[in-house]
Amino acid sequence: MRLRTTEELAAALDAIRESPSTHGTVELIVRRPAVDEREVLEEGRIDLDAGLVGDCWRPRGNRHTPDGSADPETQLTLMNARAIEAIAGAREHWPLAGDQLYVDLDLSFENLPTGTHLAVGEAVVVVTPEPHTGCAKFSARFGSDALKFVNKPPGRELRLRGVNARVVTPGLVRVGDTVAKL
Repeated sequence: MRLRTTEELAAALDAIRESPSTHGTVELIVRRPAVDEREVLEEGRIDLDAGLVGDCWRPRGNRHTPDGSADPETQLTLMNARAIEAIAGAREHWPLAGDQLYVDLDLSFENLPTGTHLAVGEAVVVVTPEPHTGCAKFSARFGSDALKFVNKPPGRELRLRGVNARVVTPGLVRVGDTVAKL
């Protein structure tokens, strides 16, 4: 995979900003059965307790919680499909980002403030306040230019690294399903 330059990433901003604001599409579903493992799914079950069923979110836990347990505010992550396409190129590289749902939807703070509910296929999730930022793994996979692109303005305001969400209503989600702001 070729790493994108700052200039190439900046050139993609207009297309990313054209993402739908109310009704978009689920473009890719990725389950992480273990750390650094990825399974691309055509459909997945979103569960109140497990998040994406079969994903390692709950068993992996979170080093930032007092007891190391999984943080319910980071149960699922959604990333803008146009952003990951600009960063990773071919769809086969998208799962490296480590998110579960890749959607063609404007994920910006302005469009989806904390507490916004989204229908994702049959499920409903709520955007949580916990920021989703690029990290050392993201930089190693996509380059330091990509890390700066998502973590500095305007990438931060557009939430180009994605959003964290918690499941409100369980259900099935399929590639091609609608993701809609409620």
